[in-house]
Amino acid sequence: MSGDVDVATEEAACCEPVGAVDTEALAADVELLSAMGNDTRYELLRRIDGADREACVCDLEAAVGVSQSAVSQALSRLYTAGLVTRRKDGNWRYYGLTDEAEQLLSTLDAIRGDRR
Repeated sequence: MSGDVDVATEEAACCEPVGAVDTEALAADVELLSAMGNDTRYELLRRIDGADREACVCDLEAAVGVSQSAVSQALSRLYTAGLVTRRKDGNWRYYGLTDEAEQLLSTLDAIRGDRR
Protein backbone atom coordinates (compact mmCIF):
# COMPACT_ATOMS: atom_id res chain seq x y z
CA MET A 1 0.00 0.00 0.00
CA SER A 2 1.59 3.20 -1.15
CA GLY A 3 -0.37 5.44 1.29
CA ASP A 4 0.86 3.68 4.44
CA VAL A 5 3.39 5.53 6.63
CA ASP A 6 6.32 3.57 7.94
CA VAL A 7 5.81 3.66 11.74
CA ALA A 8 9.54 3.35 12.48
CA THR A 9 10.28 6.35 10.24
CA GLU A 10 7.47 8.37 11.84
CA GLU A 11 8.72 7.64 15.37
CA ALA A 12 12.29 8.50 14.43
CA ALA A 13 11.20 11.87 13.05
CA CYS A 14 9.24 12.59 16.20
CA CYS A 15 11.87 11.58 18.73
CA GLU A 16 14.82 13.77 17.92
CA PRO A 17 17.13 14.90 20.74
CA VAL A 18 16.27 18.15 22.47
CA GLY A 19 18.67 20.79 23.70
CA ALA A 20 21.16 20.01 26.45
CA VAL A 21 20.61 21.28 29.98
CA ASP A 22 23.29 22.41 32.39
CA THR A 23 22.36 20.21 35.35
CA GLU A 24 24.26 22.35 37.88
CA ALA A 25 22.45 25.49 36.72
CA LEU A 26 19.15 23.62 36.74
CA ALA A 27 19.70 22.49 40.34
CA ALA A 28 20.66 26.03 41.40
CA ASP A 29 17.57 27.50 39.73
CA VAL A 30 15.27 24.94 41.34
CA GLU A 31 16.81 25.66 44.77
CA LEU A 32 16.32 29.39 44.28
CA LEU A 33 12.73 29.08 43.09
CA SER A 34 11.97 26.54 45.81
CA ALA A 35 13.19 28.99 48.44
CA MET A 36 10.70 31.56 47.13
CA GLY A 37 7.91 29.00 46.70
CA ASN A 38 6.34 29.29 50.13
CA ASP A 39 3.78 31.89 51.25
CA THR A 40 5.73 32.97 54.33
CA ARG A 41 9.12 33.16 52.60
CA TYR A 42 7.70 35.04 49.63
CA GLU A 43 5.84 37.46 51.90
CA LEU A 44 9.05 38.08 53.84
CA LEU A 45 10.85 38.92 50.59
CA ARG A 46 8.09 41.35 49.60
CA ARG A 47 8.05 42.98 53.05
CA ILE A 48 11.83 43.39 53.04
CA ASP A 49 11.55 44.82 49.53
CA GLY A 50 8.96 47.33 50.75
CA ALA A 51 11.04 48.49 53.72
CA ASP A 52 12.94 51.76 53.50
CA ARG A 53 16.02 50.09 54.95
CA GLU A 54 17.09 46.70 56.24
CA ALA A 55 14.24 45.03 58.12
CA CYS A 56 14.64 43.94 61.72
CA VAL A 57 13.57 40.36 62.37
CA CYS A 58 11.25 41.56 65.17
CA ASP A 59 9.35 43.77 62.70
CA LEU A 60 9.11 40.94 60.21
CA GLU A 61 7.73 38.57 62.84
CA ALA A 62 4.98 41.03 63.73
CA ALA A 63 4.14 41.68 60.08
CA VAL A 64 3.68 38.11 58.85
CA GLY A 65 1.82 36.76 61.88
CA VAL A 66 3.61 33.44 62.26
CA SER A 67 5.76 32.15 65.08
CA GLN A 68 9.27 33.43 65.70
CA SER A 69 10.59 29.98 64.90
CA ALA A 70 8.80 29.90 61.53
CA VAL A 71 10.13 33.35 60.61
CA SER A 72 13.66 32.40 61.63
CA GLN A 73 13.53 29.20 59.57
CA ALA A 74 12.11 31.06 56.57
CA LEU A 75 14.76 33.78 56.75
CA SER A 76 17.48 31.17 57.14
CA ARG A 77 16.28 29.39 53.99
CA LEU A 78 16.20 32.68 52.07
CA TYR A 79 19.69 33.50 53.30
CA THR A 80 21.04 30.08 52.29
CA ALA A 81 19.49 30.52 48.84
CA GLY A 82 21.28 33.86 48.44
CA LEU A 83 18.11 35.96 48.39
CA VAL A 84 18.64 38.01 51.55
CA THR A 85 21.56 39.57 53.36
CA ARG A 86 21.86 39.22 57.12
CA ARG A 87 23.54 41.54 59.57
CA LYS A 88 23.73 41.19 63.33
CA ASP A 89 23.76 44.28 65.53
CA GLY A 90 23.77 43.47 69.23
CA ASN A 91 20.84 41.16 69.90
CA TRP A 92 19.05 41.98 66.65
CA ARG A 93 19.36 40.68 63.12
CA TYR A 94 18.61 42.82 60.11
CA TYR A 95 17.74 41.53 56.65
CA GLY A 96 17.97 43.10 53.22
CA LEU A 97 17.51 41.85 49.68
CA THR A 98 20.38 40.71 47.51
CA ASP A 99 20.66 42.07 43.98
CA GLU A 100 19.43 38.71 42.70
CA ALA A 101 16.27 38.89 44.82
CA GLU A 102 15.60 42.44 43.66
CA GLN A 103 15.93 41.32 40.04
CA LEU A 104 13.61 38.34 40.58
CA LEU A 105 10.93 40.46 42.27
CA SER A 106 11.23 43.12 39.58
CA THR A 107 10.86 40.46 36.88
CA LEU A 108 7.77 39.05 38.57
CA ASP A 109 6.29 42.56 38.77
CA ALA A 110 6.98 43.08 35.06
CA ILE A 111 5.38 39.76 34.14
CA ARG A 112 2.28 40.73 36.11
CA GLY A 113 2.34 44.16 34.52
CA ASP A 114 2.94 46.13 37.74
CA ARG A 115 4.33 49.60 37.26
CA ARG A 116 6.24 50.51 40.41
